[in-house]
This record gives sequence, C-alpha cells and structure tokens, in this order.
Amino acid sequence: MNRTTLVARRLLAASALPTLCLAPAFAQDAAPADEGDTIVVTGSRIQRSDYNVPNPVVTVTAENLEQAGNVQLVDTLRQNPALIASFGGAQTSGSNSDFGAVGVQLLNLRGLGENRTLVLVNGRRHVSSISGSAAVDINTIPNDLIEGVDVLTGGASAIYGADGVSGVVNFRLMRNFDGFKASGQVGISSRGDAGQRYGSITYGKNFSDGRGNIALSYEYRDQDRLSSANRYRTGNPLGSYGIVRDPNDIPDDPTRPDRVPTNNLRYADSSPDGAVDFDVLACINDGDCIPDFTGSGKVYDRGRLLPSSGGLTQGGDSTQLAGYQGDLQAYNRVHNFNLLSHYDFSDAFKVFVEAKYVKNRTFTLAQPSFDFFTYLSPDNPYLQDRFAGLADTSQGAFISRDNYDLGVRGERNDRETMRFVGGAEGRISDHASYELSYTFGQTKSKVLLTDYRIGDRYWAAIDAVRDPATGNIVCRSTLDPTANINPDNYDAPASSFTPGANSGCRPLNLLGNNVRDQAALDWVNADILNRARVQQHVVSGSISGDFGQFFELPGGPVGFAIGAEYRKEKSRFVPDQLLQEGALQDFSLQLPESGSFDVKEVFGELSVPVLKEVPFAYNLSFGAAIRLSDYSTIGKTTTWKVDGTYAPIPDLTLRGTWSEAVRAPNITELFAPRNGGFSFITDPCDPVALPNGTQYRAANCQATLAAAGLSPAQIAAFNPENDPTATVSLPGFSGGNRNLREETARTWTAGVVLRPRFIPGLTASFDWYDIKLKNAVNTPTAEELAQLCVDQPTLDNVYCQNITRAQGTGYISSYFVQPQNVANFRTAGADFKLNYGFDTAKVGSFAIGIVGGYLDRLEFIPTPGATVNIDRGEAYYPKWNATGDVTWKLNALTVNYGISWFSKTDRYTREELAGNPDIAAPEYLKYKEKWQHDLYVAYDVDKRFRFYMGVNNLFDQQPSIASANYPVSFVGRYMYAGAKITM
Repeated sequence: MNRTTLVARRLLAASALPTLCLAPAFAQDAAPADEGDTIVVTGSRIQRSDYNVPNPVVTVTAENLEQAGNVQLVDTLRQNPALIASFGGAQTSGSNSDFGAVGVQLLNLRGLGENRTLVLVNGRRHVSSISGSAAVDINTIPNDLIEGVDVLTGGASAIYGADGVSGVVNFRLMRNFDGFKASGQVGISSRGDAGQRYGSITYGKNFSDGRGNIALSYEYRDQDRLSSANRYRTGNPLGSYGIVRDPNDIPDDPTRPDRVPTNNLRYADSSPDGAVDFDVLACINDGDCIPDFTGSGKVYDRGRLLPSSGGLTQGGDSTQLAGYQGDLQAYNRVHNFNLLSHYDFSDAFKVFVEAKYVKNRTFTLAQPSFDFFTYLSPDNPYLQDRFAGLADTSQGAFISRDNYDLGVRGERNDRETMRFVGGAEGRISDHASYELSYTFGQTKSKVLLTDYRIGDRYWAAIDAVRDPATGNIVCRSTLDPTANINPDNYDAPASSFTPGANSGCRPLNLLGNNVRDQAALDWVNADILNRARVQQHVVSGSISGDFGQFFELPGGPVGFAIGAEYRKEKSRFVPDQLLQEGALQDFSLQLPESGSFDVKEVFGELSVPVLKEVPFAYNLSFGAAIRLSDYSTIGKTTTWKVDGTYAPIPDLTLRGTWSEAVRAPNITELFAPRNGGFSFITDPCDPVALPNGTQYRAANCQATLAAAGLSPAQIAAFNPENDPTATVSLPGFSGGNRNLREETARTWTAGVVLRPRFIPGLTASFDWYDIKLKNAVNTPTAEELAQLCVDQPTLDNVYCQNITRAQGTGYISSYFVQPQNVANFRTAGADFKLNYGFDTAKVGSFAIGIVGGYLDRLEFIPTPGATVNIDRGEAYYPKWNATGDVTWKLNALTVNYGISWFSKTDRYTREELAGNPDIAAPEYLKYKEKWQHDLYVAYDVDKRFRFYMGVNNLFDQQPSIASANYPVSFVGRYMYAGAKITM
C-alpha cells in the first residue's frame, strides 16, 4: 500500500514546510533547516530553501516502497490520491490490454490520462515504452535505486516542457552510494498464486578522496501469469456474476429493478464446440438464427434467454463468460542494469553519467478466436458424418463457435530500453552555476501475437469435401483450385498459398471439441511478429543562481535560472507482413507507422524573496517561469507560471500557483496511417440504450434513422440488439490527424501549511487544485464515437461525420476513429496531509500519518456546447480517498500498520441513472468502498542485515459483485517476506 506517515526531514522542518513526504515522522528530526541549506526541488531549477517552494509536492520515500511490499511500483504509487487512476496489473493483462501494451505500468495523474502525465528521472525526461506515445513504462525504473518519488501538480510545463498538463512525477535516484547492498523478496497470494519475486545487487565506490563515485546495480523482478479461469469469482460460472436485465421485468415495472445480479452467464447462441443452425434461409431472411444442435451432436440447450442484456443467456450450452477474458495478471520479467557515476575535477567542472539497460518480457493470454454464422456447405463431410439422419443438411449450416481448441490468442512483448545521460555542471561564481547535459533514450519492442488465423487458409481449411477418388476428406481448393476461398468476398483469390494439390491445405473440423487435426491447425495459424522503435534525444543547458553579488531584497537575493533545450522524438512501428497484407482473419489491415518531431525551447525562471523574518512576514516570496517552444509539427507555443508563498508567522504558510501548460499531440495522434479494425458496438439508438444518453439522444436517433431511410414504423421497431446480424463485430477504421494543434491547460493551486510550535512534531497541509484543459485531443473508441454522435445538441458534429449507417436497416455499418482538438476537461479538488511523530522514554517512537484527497469535479465536454459528462464519483474517480499509517519503532523492531480507503463509486453513469432511475436495486448502484489493511514488520539483526515480512489486504477484501478488480485487486490477501544486506 501507499505508506503515508510523513517524515519530518531536516530540510522540511521550517515553518513554511510545503513538501511533505509519505514516510515515518520522528520528532527528533524536527530541527529547523540551516539558513544555508539549499536544494534543487522538483518543480524548479533554482536552488532555494525547501520551504520557499510554492507547489504542493508529495513524496513517496524509499522506506515507503519497502513497507508497501509491492514488487510492481505502480501498485504502491496509485494509492496516492493524485495517481489513483494509474494503469497496472489487470488493466494491462488479458483482454484489457491494448495492442503492444501488455504488462506496462503507466501513471495517470489527476485522471487526465497517461499521455498528459510527465514522468522524469532525476529531473530529466525518460524515453517512452510504447510506439507513438510519450507514456513511460514504470517497469524501467529501478526500485532499489529510488530515494524518493515526487508528485507535483501545477506549473510543470514551464519548467520541464510539454506533456505535463496534469503535473509531473519525478523519480529521484541515489547519488554517491558507497558500499554494497543486496535485497530479495518473494510473495504469493493466500490462494497460492499471483506469485512475485524480486532481487537486487548494488555496489558503489567513492574514489579520489570522495571527488568521484561509481555505482553499479542489477535488479530482477518477475510475476506469475494468473488466468481468470483459476479464480472462483472470475472463472467458475456459479461464482461469476454480472448485473443484467431481469427477464421478469419486461416490459418495465418502475417499482422493480431492471437489472439484477445473475451468475452462470453465457454468450447466446455460440458454443466452444459449435452452435449449429440448419435453417440457413430463415436466419438470412428472417433473422431466426437459433441453433439446433451443438457441434458434438447434442440438441442445443439455449438456456434462459436474457433479453436486452447484450446477447446473453443463463445456463445452457452457450459459451460461458467466466474465464473468457483471459488473464487477470500477465507474466512479467524484468532485468534492469544501471550505472551511476560522477567525478568532480573542481567546483567549476563536474561530470556525471547515468546509463541503463532494461530487458522486459511480458506475456498474456486473452480471448479465443470466434466464428459468427460461419457457413458449412451441405457436402461438408464433417457435417454429414455428424448430423446425417439427425437434421436436414440440405441447406448446409451456420456455425457459431468460440475456438478455445484452436489456440487462445496471446501476446508476448519483448522490450529493450536503453538510456544514457551525460553532462557537466559546476560553479561559475559564488552566485551562479551551470549545467549541460545530453540524454539519449531508445526502446525497441518485439510484439508477438500468437495463434492468429490466416484468413484465406482458414476458409479453405473449413471448406472440406470428400475426395471421390480416395474417399479421404480434403480441402475443396485442393481438388478445385478455382473454388471460392472467402464466402464474404467472392472475388478474393487466395493470397498466402496457391490452391491445388500441392497447396498444403489440410481440412479443419469445427464440429465438436478438440476434434481438429493439429496439422490443419499448424497450416491455418500463424504467430505474428511486429517491431517498434522509439528514440529520444535531448540536449539541455542552463545557468542558475542569484543576483546576490549585485543586490539583495529584504528577503534575500533574487534567484534565477535561464536555459535552452533541443528535443527530438522519433517512433516507428512495422507490423508483420501478414498484417500489412490484411491477411489475418481476426485482425484488419495494419500499415507501418512512423513519424518524428523536434522542438527548440528557451526558458527562464525567477524566485523573488521579498521579506524574511520581519513582523507579519516571516516569509514572503514570489516566483515566475516562462518557456518559449517551437515545434516542427504545431509551431510556436508559450507556457508560463507565477507563484507565491506567504508566512505571516512561522506556524502558518500560505502558497499558490497559477500557470498555463501545453501538450503537443504525440506521434500516433499525428501520423498514424488509416488502418482497419473490428469493434463490437452497442447501438446507442437501441431501445435498451436509448435512455442512457443525454437529453438529445432520443431526438437525434429519430433523425439519424430517418436519414437512413427508415419509416416511423421501422424506427419504432428498431432493435439491433436482438438481431444477430447487427451485433457481430463491425469493420471500421482508425487513423491520425496531421491538423491537430496543442492542447492548453490553465491550472491554479492554493494551499496552507501548518506547523504549530505548541504541538512539536505535527505538520499538516491542505491544497486545492483546479485544472481546465481546452482544445484537448480526444480519440474516442468506436463505441464512444457512436454515443457521442447522438448525444450532442445536433447531429452536425465531428463524431457523426465518422459513423456510417446502412440504408434501409439503420444499423451501424462502419466507423472512423480519429483524434480531434474538440474536447474540454476540467478537474478540481483538494489534497490534504497530516503527520504527527513523537518519542517515548520506554516504548520507542511513533509516527502517525494521513494523506487524502477530495475530488470536487472531473468533467469532460466532448465538443464545444455539448452536455457536460461528469465522471466524478465513477469507478477509479472516487469523491474521497485516504491512506493512513501508524509506525512504531523500538530498538531493532519496526512495525507499520496501514489502511487504504476510498468512498463508494457509481456503477452507472449519471446519464444512465437519469434515463432509467430503476436500473438496479440501491445496493448495486455503487461499487463498495475500499478498505485495505496492510501490515509490515521488520527486524534489524544488526546494522547490516534486515529481515522483514508483511501482509497486504490483511482481511482479504474482495472486489464488488460483477467486478474482477475493483475496488481492490483480484489478488486478495498477499503475503511477502524479504531481506536486505548493507555493507
């Protein structure tokens, strides 16, 4: 968990104390900082006393990370109120993972997205881990070298450049490590799965009388893959629930909940061994596509039909939802090598080097491939052998099937990240210093998709006939090279093989479970290898100091920093040749993506200490920063911030910032080619979805269906959800937009820090933040595209321009997903922290800490003038959240007890509840609160050896009903033990 006891560090002991750390606090450390103590803090390039920093910075310390017991950093960091929506674990595993992003850990600050969160290492940019994106995989950060993780809101773009519109997360790594240390940890859930292992070795050496230092570190981390089929709540049909439409409440009874918890849910009319319908003409002409038999020859049991539930049934022979989505946790293995070194030739010339190499392998299994209404001809011998005498096979048959036995589709990502930082720094005079640095980063990825079907081979293999000469079952195309290969495209020839006797085609049987010939499967399936490379070059130089040699204000000398920076980002993604040819059955055409941009920047920063230690102004200071940028893609931008701190007395400090930040569109948003794809779309104009939108949806649906040629009677009967031909995976397209502009955020923060002298050891702070993001780049999913089209005040909007409906039926027939500068976001809320530490004469020292957040608003406006979409209070965006710790230290023993909590969150959107007040019973309208209790115990055998153990989620809180991973992790109770050696 996120340890929240707040360390009362020496530099934070001054009365203004704006930066609070989430680590144990002790009263004996609460001495005031020396007047000369200055540091460079996150959010500023100017050396200054820490209490003069106006931005609220929350720090997670190395001790925090150890006490959390998490091998994966994100599992600790996302319990910070500002990072609660970050991605890791279940969000990047199984069917939840995005293409090429399996196993990554991405930070999402303030819920505004990972692309708007700027991740730094030692104050410098880090190369992305995903092609076309700026998002940094936290797997590449070495756990054991971290001194602290600073989380900053407000004013980041003026200091560090674009992408930090929501703020900055800066990982500070150790310097000057002298000695040897090794650590190891193992952990496992109380159910004997979800295991994790960690080990690290670090050796550092000072030399030349301390003028130089070199440190080498190796770190290993891995975690086990966990299938959703292996857990009762997600893999057993009796324990796996969904909240779906009650068939006994149709038509609607307003006194009865529409949706009820239901287990044993299944995808209607599809089965792992095949759902076979012999009345082909009735299915085509009347939409009557109910299966007659299973592929094994059993009369098909459809189970209990659940109308208006998205095509589900309860029980029967259909494919169960339980276990269908693949893994809850991907396999992940990381090797992380780091070198940190510096040598001080003199105060005027000091060189430094950082280098890393990270090798990361992840693997996950997702869903099986599937067939909807795949046609088997009347002369198919497998069909005749199975059903002759049982059914009329004269029309052939449609088969719908979830192909577990053909190979569940998987994704393996191999990423190699290299990063080098080299530079020089030193003093120009007693009042000025310089720094020059060059940063190079590169991530190379191999994305292997396993068990994907080659389309023309698949169609040829399932079109089986009996060879009249031998009586053997063969592919039709083997006997007749001119035979149609793809029934969906009668003019499409075979592209991956040459039909005929030497084609290698082997017939494939779909009727039954595990009846396929392995040789046929080997001929049909392929592993698809895609490659990507991301590169980053940054050259930066700055001079910082103060004007003390010329003048001083009553509060001290004016501090300054000026500098310039050049950055170039390049990205290239090359899909497998089969993808480029559009040859896969389960994947549309994918073209190579490449792009680059560079930016030239100059920046400046001032810190103006107006008053210090005078009556009614113990401290009064102001600051400002500005950055001028020139992008090769979007042209010139300006970012700025102003800030101030005021402490009337030592016990009280007021602080605030006001800033404008920008984010330039990333490479994928700009340069992605027009690629094909498939999506399941629940039509927002279907009667079951019609009440779930804005007040404009009903009228807009009437208008768009009329425009598709439907009569009023047809519109009244419009019900695509119950028409199998309308609910299959729909073809569409996606692509970039080279006309994108920068998005701009206005941010202000205001806060107060209390350190009452009459309560030694107590510190507290309260900060309010408000972020308005305009002209935001919005890339909706296909489902969101359909909804946004009809949820606007008028159909004349950018979303409707990219949705196509078929004339005559009104069904969605195609879509085009493209980013646009059309959205506005706004979020506001509060962060609060409290720390109290004290010593006792006999029973040791105690530290009590609380850190929490209040989300006042989180709003999304898809286009100017549209209805505001309020996300506050929905899943991953609770109104209230807090973590608290009590740490007790007695001699060699340390015990930490922590609680992580957040409030109930809405299961349904406000639009859904407004349109359907009886959507569910009150107890199912919200996800339950999170209450996670963690325990950590450590014992120092001597100064060199520490043994520790702990339990996370001590009382084994489980996710809410109908949820696999919310509000707590699927892992449940997790136990770990570790040891550290320092010499």
